[in-house]
Amino acid sequence: MTRLTIRKPDDWHVHFRDGDILKSVAPFTAAHFARAIVMPNLVPPVTTAKMAADYRARIMAAVKGHAFTPLMTCYLTDDTDRRDLIAGFSDGVFTAVKLYPAHATTNSAAGVKSIDKVMPVLEAMAEAGMRLCVHGEVPLPEIDVFDREKAFIDRVLLPLLARVPTLKIIMEHVTTKDGVAVVRAHKDRLGATLTPQHLLYNRNALFAGGLRPHMYCLPVLKREEHRLALRQAATSGEPGFFLGTDSAPHLRHLKEADCGCAGVFGAPAALAAYLKVFEEEKALDRFEAFASLNGPAFYGLPPNEERVTLEKRPSLVCDEVEVGKLGEIHPLFGGDQVDWSLAPAS
Repeated sequence: MTRLTIRKPDDWHVHFRDGDILKSVAPFTAAHFARAIVMPNLVPPVTTAKMAADYRARIMAAVKGHAFTPLMTCYLTDDTDRRDLIAGFSDGVFTAVKLYPAHATTNSAAGVKSIDKVMPVLEAMAEAGMRLCVHGEVPLPEIDVFDREKAFIDRVLLPLLARVPTLKIIMEHVTTKDGVAVVRAHKDRLGATLTPQHLLYNRNALFAGGLRPHMYCLPVLKREEHRLALRQAATSGEPGFFLGTDSAPHLRHLKEADCGCAGVFGAPAALAAYLKVFEEEKALDRFEAFASLNGPAFYGLPPNEERVTLEKRPSLVCDEVEVGKLGEIHPLFGGDQVDWSLAPAS
């Protein structure tokens, strides 16, 4: 198979940042995807409907000329106003809520410290039919960084499923066979996004010939057994697994610093990266389900009507994305050739 025509995909997990970085990176997502769930971990975080509406307007200005819809999320804190949240959902400003455990990843210091404190919000979300996106890690110093997802499943996720039995939850950037198993065990309640980097690489990629800061993300890359489980899940056609790049831009000098930032900027080559996996797994016939159908179904949204064609045509990924006077961002596959490209619009 060298050509594939599918409904236009969506990205169910992306970081755009703000300011000059937003203007530089958002067009890459808008060029390939019809919609995207936009993360709220700005500085300060997006915690109210007014802040989300203002941020959405800045995104739309950055992607002018593209037919693209940003789907906004609310940054959950111990002090989230559930009335403002539900009103924002009813008004079409918010699509979902993002739960960051405090200090789990980039700009998560204001995240949730105790599930008990946000139970009234979660119960109101369940009643309204609003989805909860979770960064599924327990970032305690005594828990090994490679075991934090499993700890989250045992300590937070399973108890939460029991406490709020009608709440639908997306485990974003699932990285372990444990995550795959829990989604399958609760397929009416749980969905999961999978990133290109976690499908393509195991943790050896962090240390290939030296320390590789541009392969550092959170959750970190895991053992080979977990990567294989993720690939099987992504290409299975099962409705609980769908595309979410977790594309997370950081300036090169901040990635390559003494204490480098976590995140892989995957947007420029995301579709090619996923197609590489599906081709290797001989599952190109199931790519549309993963990229275009499963995500909307879990969120209760219609799939896109527009079709796009992807073709086996080599192209070069840009080596750097310039961000004004701030510096540059190095993308996944930056400077390398990929095998799949969007066919030109007819």
